[in-house]
Amino acid sequence: MATKLTGEQIEEVKQQAMDHFWPHARPAGDMSEDSGIKLVQSAKGCWVEDVEGEQWFDTLSSMWLKNVGHGRKEIADAVYEQMQDISYSPGGTVTPVTAQLTARVADLSPDKESRVYLVSGGSEAVETAIKMAKNYQKNIGEAARYKVISRRGSYHGATHACMSLGGGGISAPTNYGPLMPGNIHVAQPDAYRGIFGSGLEAAKDIERAIVHEGPSTVAAFIGEPVSAAAGIHIPDDEYWPAVREICDKYGVIMICDEVITGFGRTGKMFATEHWGVTPDIFTVAKALTSGYLPIGAAVASKKIADVFMGDADSAFRHLFTFGGNPASCAAAMANLDIMEDEGLVENSAEMGTYLYEQLQTLYEHPIVGDVRGGKGLLCAVELVKDRDTKESFPKEAELDAKALKLMNEHRLLGRGGNVISIAPPLSITKDEVDWVVKQLDEIITDLEKQLL
Repeated sequence: MATKLTGEQIEEVKQQAMDHFWPHARPAGDMSEDSGIKLVQSAKGCWVEDVEGEQWFDTLSSMWLKNVGHGRKEIADAVYEQMQDISYSPGGTVTPVTAQLTARVADLSPDKESRVYLVSGGSEAVETAIKMAKNYQKNIGEAARYKVISRRGSYHGATHACMSLGGGGISAPTNYGPLMPGNIHVAQPDAYRGIFGSGLEAAKDIERAIVHEGPSTVAAFIGEPVSAAAGIHIPDDEYWPAVREICDKYGVIMICDEVITGFGRTGKMFATEHWGVTPDIFTVAKALTSGYLPIGAAVASKKIADVFMGDADSAFRHLFTFGGNPASCAAAMANLDIMEDEGLVENSAEMGTYLYEQLQTLYEHPIVGDVRGGKGLLCAVELVKDRDTKESFPKEAELDAKALKLMNEHRLLGRGGNVISIAPPLSITKDEVDWVVKQLDEIITDLEKQLL
């Protein structure tokens, strides 16, 4: 249990954060109650407790990763035991737990003969997958293939190469100069606002891009099975099988970014299982340890991995310092034990369906334009000024600030704005679903009073 801080200690820590802590993607120095960073100290299940003893519900599993929930002592114990034996494997070595984890992830994967390239986070996993795909093309004699196709509005990581995929996402390219060359952007499958909808026509936009760029120049296509950054739009059942067929037709490597959707989030171990497709490479991170320690991986099918076997010229010359860290691997093994022993993937499917059904009641509010979900605990509510025209609220309406303030009042941790995403830990109960939906109903009621 965390030691309770005194009032004086709380104020001292807040001042230290104001003076020196640089939060991710937010203005530095703000520790105010309405818009600032919250000082939290303990957590259990879906709930987080701040230093004042207030309970907050974690609507986004922290950052789409706390799949088994907070406060799992089993994972802490596994890490402690591993670090007493060996905490880092020197070059040219591997620990048993690292080898065991790669075998376990491969066994869970669509291709049971996969090889798992371990890294320390999602951005690294995507960087690895992109480099792997380009290197694969070079190894098979297709060195001219360097372009990567991705979908507008997706987010694949914060490094410069990842930022270039999807056009930048939250990492606005205007802040950092031009994006990396060779990145081609196509339509997102989106039944609500998409130009091509969420089925075959959206998939054909990938083919149009390949043909336009010249198939001999295209190395890979990357997409999230369900894109969280784009607003959680579930593709039609025909979309991913069509993408698989298009990639095969033109010799393009199909990469699926499962950093958010992997390990039960959509009610399957991996989201691609919903459509029966096998990616050439897929990326994971976050939920492999449920965020207890950093980890990530690029999982390559046998087709891809075999091309890197043999002599030194064929090797994948790429590494990250903390890839395959034994402590992180021990956390991952304990995390997977919990998921399997407690049936959390199945609970995600069951509670996800229930959550999606309960969210339909929010259509009673005229500012609710769309409710999305139906595949596990990955849902979204989109707010609009006009439901008939789908017109969004203008910037001057300050929807984001108003929504965030109301979420604070209702003790919800997450992201407010025109799209409110709901992706709680997979351990959520029916009563907790009901409570969250009730809070959202009250928040939207208050928003309507302020906006209409």
